[in-house]
Amino acid sequence: MKILVVEDEVQLADTLAEILKRNKYNVDTVFDGDDGLEYARTGIYDCILLDIMLPVRSGTEIVQILRREKKDRKSTRLNS
Repeated sequence: MKILVVEDEVQLADTLAEILKRNKYNVDTVFDGDDGLEYARTGIYDCILLDIMLPVRSGTEIVQILRREKKDRKSTRLNS
């Protein structure tokens, strides 16, 4: 399973990615909304762990764009 982590707090993103990798998931990590949208648009992810409050573009906005483009995947939004 390929997972995208979109989280601007680097330590949290790295911790999530490390836990997922230890459990045999393939993980990509990005740190702002524009990169998150760009990566998500590729359509290669089975799941997206998405922070709501991100620099440049919010997680909510990313989900709305992906849904409009019919490229949404299963996503979990992180509130911190």
